[in-house]
Amino acid sequence: MTRPTLPPTTPSRAPAGRRNMTLLIQLRWIAVGGQLATIGIVSGPMGIALPHAPLLAAIMVLIAINFASIALLRRGRAVTNAELTAVLLFDVAALGWQLHHSGGLANPFASLFLLQVVIGAILLTPRSSWAIVVAALAALAALRVDPTPLVLPPAYAADPMGLYLKGSFVCFLLIAVLFVAFVTRINRNLRDSDAALATSRQRAAEEDHIVRMGLLASGAAHELGTPLSTLSVLIGDWKAAPRLAKDREMQEDLADMDAAVQRCKAIVSGILMSAGEARGEAPQLTTMRASFNEIVAHTRAVRRPGTVEFNDRFGADVAIVSDPALRQVIGNVLDNAAEVSPDWTRFTTSRDGDMLVIEIADQGPGFSPEMLENFGQPYRSTKGRPGGGLGLFLLVNVLRKLGGGASVSNRDVGGALVRIFLPISALARPDGEKA
Repeated sequence: MTRPTLPPTTPSRAPAGRRNMTLLIQLRWIAVGGQLATIGIVSGPMGIALPHAPLLAAIMVLIAINFASIALLRRGRAVTNAELTAVLLFDVAALGWQLHHSGGLANPFASLFLLQVVIGAILLTPRSSWAIVVAALAALAALRVDPTPLVLPPAYAADPMGLYLKGSFVCFLLIAVLFVAFVTRINRNLRDSDAALATSRQRAAEEDHIVRMGLLASGAAHELGTPLSTLSVLIGDWKAAPRLAKDREMQEDLADMDAAVQRCKAIVSGILMSAGEARGEAPQLTTMRASFNEIVAHTRAVRRPGTVEFNDRFGADVAIVSDPALRQVIGNVLDNAAEVSPDWTRFTTSRDGDMLVIEIADQGPGFSPEMLENFGQPYRSTKGRPGGGLGLFLLVNVLRKLGGGASVSNRDVGGALVRIFLPISALARPDGEKA
């Protein structure tokens, strides 16, 4: 069995600061590679003498900044605007240092300051963006103070302007390519952010839907409490009535009626408990295995004998605080499976590390492609009933609240399979794991 896991945090789902820092790291690696290539070409084929020590020192500083940024990302916390501003200021200082030792403002690559200014304007707050502009202007002003001139070989010394224009063309090409790559990536990040925002809004709407359903169910439960209690009293009186006490067939019918009323009262109590009106007063301490047995026993009680198969592979039992809402939604899934597959359903529990895994299988028609695609959305049902399709919707949302999840698929041999996975720590008692 493959281990079920929660969806990983992908870069598209990461906070904006972390995505922006990742983008700066990638651009800095490109800059390091471009600078090394430029130094190699200028010093080699072009034969222009360069002060390698200060230039390579700046490259080593950029590499160190990248490794520090990677370590910052691995800490898992959000990246702040101040941290992004700091690394961009280091980039401006490193570029200014390299230009100072390679001709100053006479170096055509001085236009690269524009790239850093645009990056700052896109990624940073307005105040920090202006700080990058001021730093770039200060670096340009500093380049006028005693820069290290480039000693050109005779082939280039005769036409320094021609060499400057060629360098300017290369610089323009580099800036254009990096601008396109950078803006394309930023647009993709914005689209991912919009998609994440849409998902959050949909989730908020679903949770609001659940709250409204819960309020409705809670109100209905309160309203049903009185008539159910009245029915229970009347049935008790009928069972004790002298004229009916000797009628065996009537007594059996009254017993069935009483059991049905008691079942309705238990359902009403479960709704109120799930709504938080009883759980805080008397939480039910039990074990994982006892909770499984209770769910299966209830399902078997209302189905034909031998039609519900229970495979307990959980292993060592765990003491838990029972969650009525979780028990209810799992029971709903079992009831749905038994409804479409009355001859056989299978309920399997297992443990994979720190995860509880529950599988519910049936021999029914399985899920349609539309159901598989829209799994977990409300009012998606194969039964065609108005208002149907809430069982899996409630299951997904209850599990989400507890840090778990669910998936659905069709079995190769026919029928449907619902897989539930949940961290055991979400249910375990705080005072120990063993039952």
